[in-house]
Amino acid sequence: MTQAGDYRFFAGWRSDPFFYDVGGALNEFRFTGDDYFADKDVCSIVLELPNSELGGTEVRLWHRTLLPSDGAGWVQADRGARTQQVTFLLPNEDKETYLAGEPSDDARFVSTIARTLEHAGGYAPEEARRLAESMLPDVLPYDPTRPVAYPDNGRLFTDDVGDYLVAILTNGRVTEDNVGPHDDFLSEFPYLGPPHESRTTS
Repeated sequence: MTQAGDYRFFAGWRSDPFFYDVGGALNEFRFTGDDYFADKDVCSIVLELPNSELGGTEVRLWHRTLLPSDGAGWVQADRGARTQQVTFLLPNEDKETYLAGEPSDDARFVSTIARTLEHAGGYAPEEARRLAESMLPDVLPYDPTRPVAYPDNGRLFTDDVGDYLVAILTNGRVTEDNVGPHDDFLSEFPYLGPPHESRTTS
C-alpha cells in the first residue's frame, strides 16, 4: 500500500467481494443461495483518487490486464468493465477475441450476444439485438455528480450484479439467486475485506 497526496494505491490478496450462487446458475438457474465466493480470495488492485480528477461530467471506465510475452512485449490477456455480464453471454470461441480487444470495437459482438439472448432468454430477435446493443461497448459509465448505482452509474461492492445478470438471461423469469453482499468490507482504504487464507512466507 502506498499514498501520494490524495492518491492511494493497494495491490495484494483480499477477500473476494463478488457474491453469486454459481452452482445454481449451472443447475438451470435453480438457486439455493449458496455463495460460491463466500470464502474465496482475489488478488486485488485498489486505486483511490478524488472525483475532481475525472472532470465534472460522465466518464466511461474500463480496465485491461497485460502480460509479458516472449518476443511480443506486453500482450493484453483480459479486459472489461461489466465483464461478467458480457463474457457470460459470449460463446467460448469468441471470448479470446473479446478479451484481447477494446471497447471501440465491441459492436462486432452485438449479433453474437443477441443470438445468445434469443436462445437463453427467449427474446424476440429485435428485442435481443436492442438489449445486446445496450451492453456494448463494455464500459462502466460514472458521473461523480450522481449517486452510484449499477449498471448506469458506477458500481458499489454491494450492488447485486448477479441478480441483474440472471434477470437478463432468463428474460425476467428468475430475478434473484438468493445471495446477498458480503459483510467483511472495511470502512477505510482498501475497503475490501482481509483475505481468508494467509499467504505470508518465511
